[in-house]
Amino acid sequence: MQLTTLLQRIDYKCIQGNVEREVPQLIYDSREKDIKPGALFFCIPGANFDGHDFVMTMWEKGAEIFVVSKLVEEIPEGATILLVEDTRYAMAHISAAWFGHPAERLKVIGITGTKGKTTTTYLVKSILENAGRKVGLVGTIETIIGREHIPAKNTTPESYVLQQTFAQMVEAGLDTVVMEVSSQALMQHRTQGFIFDFGIFTNLSPDHIGPNEHGSFEEYATCKALLFKQCKVGIVNGDDPYVDIITKGHTCALETYGLKDRNQLQANDLTLVRDPGALGISFSVSGLMNFDVILPTPGRFSVYNALCAIAICRQFSVADVKIQSALKSAKVKGRIEKVDISDKFTLLIDYAHNAMALQSLLETLKEYQPGRLVCLFGCGGNRAKSRRFEMGEVSGKIADLTVITSDNPRFENPLDIIADIKTGIEKTDGMYIEIPDRREAIAHVIEHACEGDLIVLAGKGHEDYQEIEGVKYPMDERVIIQELLEGGLNHI
Repeated sequence: MQLTTLLQRIDYKCIQGNVEREVPQLIYDSREKDIKPGALFFCIPGANFDGHDFVMTMWEKGAEIFVVSKLVEEIPEGATILLVEDTRYAMAHISAAWFGHPAERLKVIGITGTKGKTTTTYLVKSILENAGRKVGLVGTIETIIGREHIPAKNTTPESYVLQQTFAQMVEAGLDTVVMEVSSQALMQHRTQGFIFDFGIFTNLSPDHIGPNEHGSFEEYATCKALLFKQCKVGIVNGDDPYVDIITKGHTCALETYGLKDRNQLQANDLTLVRDPGALGISFSVSGLMNFDVILPTPGRFSVYNALCAIAICRQFSVADVKIQSALKSAKVKGRIEKVDISDKFTLLIDYAHNAMALQSLLETLKEYQPGRLVCLFGCGGNRAKSRRFEMGEVSGKIADLTVITSDNPRFENPLDIIADIKTGIEKTDGMYIEIPDRREAIAHVIEHACEGDLIVLAGKGHEDYQEIEGVKYPMDERVIIQELLEGGLNHI
């Protein structure tokens, strides 16, 4: 493709070489081995490495065009050097042009927020497909293109990969994509190069603040708010205390959803639903739409997720009955996921892996007044110890029994992690046991389940591995449960 074509939508200065030339390949990773002569390399500054330091290395590998945001000391003679304000921003726009601006042939829905992004994307996909649309998905768990499921590396991929994904979706005949949009992706311009048809805000609470993430909560919120300067229609949780910060300076039309009267789409008459071995909630929708909903997942946050999905699907003129049907049968892997093994007790798998998420989950489940609320969890190694103390204290205060086990110990001793969790739980009066082997721990809670128990396996969620000393070993809790049952494990 002609370099001048790729540069049409960005400001740049050619400080060496000639832009009247062909580009055979785009590269943003200096570790790339298969490089075509004349390739374009984006010099991306990162947390640990700076692409500007690899100009000579990439030149020797065959790259000849370099997009930089600062001058480099050693410039190869014969190279084309393009100076831009931000190389990530330039990469997003150039990547969009490289793939023919595929987002312009899709309806693109971007969902941002601290919690609820993953669940809401799957709900939207389910409802829209039930209404006849062909929907792709990009998110924390996976990317879905037709029948192809690709495990995710990031919540929102790099701009080049995202544009490539959009192009694959167009080629597969899809007409819509619903995607999670992380604050990091917005900060790093991964979602530039196109306009979202719909930008969605679920909620905001302190998260992703620390080294290599966001320097402060204010920065975190500011990054989230960028979505509403890059979409045509914004749909926001009007109940969230930070909604005004998120929508400040917005350039889109706005609609609100929530439980309070001021919202354009509201949920009313919330009622907990508990059937043998199952939990749910029902509510009525009013305002811009009017009908009743029954969800197979518990809690107020499930209502917010569903209401958000309804608000989005209203934009596509989906019939009430199709929304009701899709929501009633919706299931998201690892998000309050029910595992059917008994009518006497309820077994759930959830991704809650920090204190905030675990507290929200356990408080929600406690509202269903179970015989016992049993929480099984561990914490990841090589992460902040404070998370372990906090999660231990949360579970000790809320759960009737905590089973402390292993999660992803990485390069730490699992027993050291468990000791940290115990430091937190021992601040409470909560009962606990420790079973370091997660498989044995799962076997224990099932075998010793009592009638009316509500058991949650927290922390792993959709993950199907356990990371130990740099190696990811297969570990899917659903598979473990099935194997235990097939092996004759007793359960009610």
